[in-house]
Amino acid sequence: MKIIIETERLILREYTKDDFDALYKLLSDPITMKHYPKPYDENGTRRWLDWSFDNYNKYGFGLWAAEIKETGEFIGDCGITMQNIDGETLPEIGYHIYRDYQGRGYGKEAARAVRDWFFLNTDFDAVYSYMKYTNVPSYSTAASVGMTRIKEYPDPEDTLLYAYGITREEWKKHLE
Repeated sequence: MKIIIETERLILREYTKDDFDALYKLLSDPITMKHYPKPYDENGTRRWLDWSFDNYNKYGFGLWAAEIKETGEFIGDCGITMQNIDGETLPEIGYHIYRDYQGRGYGKEAARAVRDWFFLNTDFDAVYSYMKYTNVPSYSTAASVGMTRIKEYPDPEDTLLYAYGITREEWKKHLE
């Protein structure tokens, strides 16, 4: 188990194959995944894990399992992936917190730590988050870590997406 980040309440670590059941519980839950086209099935969950492993190898980052530090309980994930944001491949902070743990600040805590890790460990000049326009908790989390909405654009499913971002310079000012 490779720990990437520790916060006050969380451990963010690389996924392992042993995380399948916990990840499946997260990704198959219709309430947690209500802003996705549909919840994931077992094959989709396997692809998610394989994609995460590929990202670790290719980029040195990816989505990391989020656990409560005190108990080791899996509550979701947070990390960085390369995503197509309005036709550009850009680094994105993504976060998925199981519904029983939403509203407690875990997403914000994890996203803030990932944002800081990103600027301290990569050479990118900016990081982004994107989400369906109806996903108020997601864009509230993005805003809470210093991101601002930089664009709205349609996605292939004919819905509206918001893209939030923060530059390295904005991040440095945010720390002052």
